[in-house]
Amino acid sequence: MKLPFTIEQADKYTLIRLQGDKLDSLVAPTLKAQYIILNADGIRNIIIDFSEIRYCDSSGLSAILVANRLCKNSNRLLVLFGLQEPVKKLISISQLDSILNITSDLSTAIDRLVVEDVPFDSGN
Repeated sequence: MKLPFTIEQADKYTLIRLQGDKLDSLVAPTLKAQYIILNADGIRNIIIDFSEIRYCDSSGLSAILVANRLCKNSNRLLVLFGLQEPVKKLISISQLDSILNITSDLSTAIDRLVVEDVPFDSGN
């Protein structure tokens, strides 16, 4: 089965690129399982690319919150970027825009990691 996302490891972060146009109850459980795997592997800061996602439901929001909690518990950072208007609106209505780190693009997301001065994995 093809995963609904790709994962790219970098020195300072793990980039998850969501694929398809939905983050819903069909995708969210697989994504949550991936977060747990990353956490067991010594989680890095996570950046999630939402640029293809046009629809997100409560399961999708739950997946975002799981990632946020895992990162916070590890003194790491979750950054979302590329949110399309319907997803931005849902996050705003849910009042999650005040607790989530949201940027417009990958470069700004990486910069946010530096600004927040989060610890980076040494690669050991």
